Parts: sequence; structure tokens; C-alpha cells
Amino acid sequence: MAVRYIPLALKHSAPPRIENFALLAGLEAAVRGTLISAMPIAVYKALGDDAQATSAAYFAAGIVALVWGLMVPWATRWIPRRWTYSAGCGLYVLGMALAVIGTPLAIHAALICNAMATATTFVCFNAYVLDYVDRVNLGRSQSVQMVYAALPWSLGPMTGVWLLGEWHAAPFLLAGTFALLLLAVFWVLRLGNGKQITRAKGPAVNPLGYLGRFFHQPRLIAGWFFAVMRSCGWWVYVVYLPIFCVEAGLGDHVGGIALSLSNAFLFAAPAVNRWARRLSVRRSVRLAFLGCGTLMLSAALLSVLPWATVVLVFGSSFFLVMLDVVGGLPFLMSVKPSERTEMSAVYSSFRDVSGILTPGAAWLVLFILPLPGIFAASAAGLFASWAIAGRLHPRLGAARPSRGGA
Repeated sequence: MAVRYIPLALKHSAPPRIENFALLAGLEAAVRGTLISAMPIAVYKALGDDAQATSAAYFAAGIVALVWGLMVPWATRWIPRRWTYSAGCGLYVLGMALAVIGTPLAIHAALICNAMATATTFVCFNAYVLDYVDRVNLGRSQSVQMVYAALPWSLGPMTGVWLLGEWHAAPFLLAGTFALLLLAVFWVLRLGNGKQITRAKGPAVNPLGYLGRFFHQPRLIAGWFFAVMRSCGWWVYVVYLPIFCVEAGLGDHVGGIALSLSNAFLFAAPAVNRWARRLSVRRSVRLAFLGCGTLMLSAALLSVLPWATVVLVFGSSFFLVMLDVVGGLPFLMSVKPSERTEMSAVYSSFRDVSGILTPGAAWLVLFILPLPGIFAASAAGLFASWAIAGRLHPRLGAARPSRGGA
């Protein structure tokens, strides 16, 4: 009977707000932003300054992360989601410890741990968002997350590269500290295990059984493909632009500085979201893919002028940020409430598939072309996405008219 006298605020935590999710997104951006330019250079140097060996290392990490990410929904049936998310943060910390060691074997293991951590936290995070954010507010949620992540993504790459030059372990220790802070804030927010939506009577779904439902929904397939190509563009920008700068004699700081500057575009995410919704999701997605592909192709054609290539690839990052804001909406707006966790796992696989596809394609391209050929290959995928986006519904993302009388 004493429970009745406990204040309501202590018995029930307040529903999470969009800003709470944005805070988690910002802290994870601090982890990944610190690593995003430092890690490729650390891997490149640990593997003997070999771009193909670097591609092979990322390829292997991508395969592991893909399998792992698809198993996360199955794991959450046995392990509460809050503990699964916490395990993802723990994998970040383990990856940082391995990266500090710095040997080739440890670097390979660090890449795998980081990829698994990203897949785990991404699946759980998107499931939480789909639990608590209304469909009509998904676009706003995406843009607010971008704003909170803007500063970490802007300062992180440049800071990580600078710290790597000062002391090999420094960027990894900083990223590990942010990972621990992410875990602490997650528990303070008390997100629990999310809303539990049960299906009507039926057998439990096996770990990969929901892929069949995914492949029967063309809108989900298209949205997932857009996410893959967008992520491939970022992979090229993050991994191969710094390597290009080193090979072209521009130094190992240029790529990190360029990434930091390009991530400042994230501050414009709310304005981009408002403009894109007025333009329509279909038109804005097509414009972003076309602009990014054109600049990537131009960078490849002008690779004899290294600074021109850097400027053109840097320009393409604006359109990649635009895709970060609106490119995921075709998928997220099509997910059924009863399939949130499963389809979040499918959606999160775009990161791992791009982590396999990009270094795998780069490894093949480098057999016949110099490194700028990777920019041209990326442009081909972006143009394919532009063509497919033409089949999106013209009114996707538009507010639905009221069914009531005037």
C-alpha cells in the first residue's frame, strides 16, 4: 500500500522527447566523428601504407557487422533492448582499447568491434525512435539529430587526425571516453526496452525470417538502396579522400580538415528539411543524388589537379548531408509498427552493406585504375539511385488532408 504514496514522477519516467534522441545521436557522433578520419589513416599506416590492404580490412569488418546487425533483433528477444544497446557501447570501448595497441592484428579487431558497435546501437536507436516519434515528426526528428551531431562531426575528424599525429593512442582514448558518456546518458534517460507491440497469434520469427517481408515491399527496398548508396558516398569521402591526399602529396591532415568543414553543413539540417519537404521528398532526393554524382565524377576526371579533386569531393558532401536529412524518409515512413525492431535491423544493414560494397569495389577498381577511379565508381552508384528515385510517389512525405468535413 505504500506504493500509492510514491510521487508519480518516480513511478513512471517521462516519455522521451525528440531532443533526448538527438542528444544520444550527438554523443555517438562524438565517438564516430573522432575516429572517422583518424581510423583510416591508422589502418593505412599499420598495414604498410597499402590502399588495397586497407580496403580488404574494411571489407572483412563489413561482412562481420552485416551478419551481426541482422542478428540483433533475434538477440533482443532474449536480451532486453536496454542491455543490447549497452553492449553496443561496450563494444565501442573494447574497439578503442584494441586500437590503442595498434598492431596490424589489433587494428583489424578494432575495426570489427567498432563496426559491430555501430550496428548494435543503430538498430536499437532506430527502434526507440520508431517507438516514440510519430510518423509525421520523423523528418523533424532526423533534422534535430543532425543539429545535435553537427558540432561533433565538425570538430571530431580534424581533432582526431591532429591527435593521431601527436600521439597514436590519443584519438582512441578520447573516443572511448565519449562511448562511456554515451552509455551513462542512455541510462539516465531511462528508455527501458521501448514499447512492446505484439503480433496476433503466430510462431516466433527466426533471425532472418523478416527478410522475406522486406523483399515483398518495394518501397522499403528502394529506401534501403538509397541509404546504401548514400553511405557508399560517405565511405569514399571518409576513407579514400584522406588516402588520395596522402598519395597526392597533400599531407594527412587535409582529408580530416575537409571532413570537419563539410560536416558543418549539418547545422543547416532543419532548413534543408523544411526546404526539402516543400520541394517534395522525391525531388529533393533526386536532386541530392544527381548533384553528388556529378561532383564525384568531375573529381575523378580532374584528378591530375589534386586540389581541384579535393574541392569537388568536398562539394559533394553538401549533397550527402542533404541525403542524411531526407534520404532515409522513404524507408522510415513505410515501416509497420509491428515490425519496428526487425525493419530497423534491415535498415541498419545499409551501413554494413556499404562497408562491404565500397572497399570491395575499391579493391577491384585499384587493379585497373588509380585511386581516383573509386570516385568515378561511386558516381555510377549515385546516378543509379537518381534514376530509381524517379519512381517514388510524388506526394511522399506530404501532409495528408483531413478526412473530416470542412
